[in-house]
Amino acid sequence: MNLNQSVDFIQPKQINRDAPLFVYLPGMDGTGELLQTQADKLATCFDLRCLTIRIDSYSTWQDLAKDTVQLIKAELTHKTNQQVYLCGESFGGCLALKTALAAPSLIKKLILVNPASSFNQFPILGLGVNITPWLPTWLHRYSAAGLLPFLAKLNRINDCDRHKLVESMKSLPPQVVSWRLSLLRDFKVADEQLRSLKIPTLIIAGGEDSLLPSVDEADKLITLLPNAKKTVLPHSGHACLLEAAINLYQILVEQNFILSQFNPLQRLVI
Repeated sequence: MNLNQSVDFIQPKQINRDAPLFVYLPGMDGTGELLQTQADKLATCFDLRCLTIRIDSYSTWQDLAKDTVQLIKAELTHKTNQQVYLCGESFGGCLALKTALAAPSLIKKLILVNPASSFNQFPILGLGVNITPWLPTWLHRYSAAGLLPFLAKLNRINDCDRHKLVESMKSLPPQVVSWRLSLLRDFKVADEQLRSLKIPTLIIAGGEDSLLPSVDEADKLITLLPNAKKTVLPHSGHACLLEAAINLYQILVEQNFILSQFNPLQRLVI
């Protein structure tokens, strides 16, 4: 990773220069490793990259978005296919919006999964900004595990992925957790900015999200984003992409969000 950059891509398992670039922006853990449940299916028609945020990064939204744009542009210099699908989950959904606004012509399609853009509407959630830095390490790790029922529908996630989720939450130092919570608390995008964003957008909302009102936020966003639609996963929680029953690739197919020339299933139907 370039020491001047706050973000990087995890080394991909395979590279497909002829397929559209699919860029995943992770939740607050910032590891980029929690997409693995979906990765193999997505790799059938995308050139997949998962963003990771430096664990010592205290970058602003503006700097995170700028570094993400630079990273995507650098990746495209090696590709024959220049189309970019940008997918942000939770914290990454906020970063996806900032990135798309910073370089709208760069992004072909935008996917927001339970975006945390409503976080700032709930002051009680922002209390962690002031409390977290003072927690002893052992208590911080314990509190991370205690948040698990709010983050995920545990009965819908297998043991291995549940363990990955807990470990990713525990991996962040309290000061970094506090900083990223402060970013969510202060996150703001003007309605006029959202109305100017013409990128085709799919908002995926967990119907049983216990952390944030994701369905309500999806309803709000589709009234502002001029080319947006939503799909609700009625039994899913906040970390829905970890759920065994959820297939992001299939959702994109069903929502006609994958161009037919890159989607073998659509070619069969046609």
